[in-house]
Amino acid sequence: MSERLTPGDTAPDFTLPDADGNEVALSAHRGRKVIVYFYPRALTPGCTKQACDFTDNLDLLAAAGYDVIGVSPDKPEKLAKFREQESLKVTLVADPDKTALTAYGAFGEKTNYGKTVMGVIRSTFVIDETGHIEAAFYNVKATGHVAKLIRDLKI
Repeated sequence: MSERLTPGDTAPDFTLPDADGNEVALSAHRGRKVIVYFYPRALTPGCTKQACDFTDNLDLLAAAGYDVIGVSPDKPEKLAKFREQESLKVTLVADPDKTALTAYGAFGEKTNYGKTVMGVIRSTFVIDETGHIEAAFYNVKATGHVAKLIRDLKI
């Protein structure tokens, strides 16, 4: 398991395909704040709730200067289905090799129903305009996380 990131760390750059297969690079967002959130699997109840919450608050976040990128180990085709089925507006990118997930410490041992398993650790990172971690949240809850994030960011 890779180390967890903390405020002040340089955000690991990534270039991953979005739901349409177009490459999305974190570095292309320099000059804007970015919320990058990692979630286990598209089309599951918790991940759907979280993605819908980000979509519902996207205008508010954008007005405050934040872009939002959701990252999961799903393939682009599944992300496209997820986006269409749930009318999602957030940028969803695919990390099937778990490169970005690992770089952010968002993949590793976790407890699931009382068992220790390897998997995606639901995590959210706020990255400043210069590409540094402003805030890092690990083991977040799918429900209520976006509202808490908005409160924490004083938006």
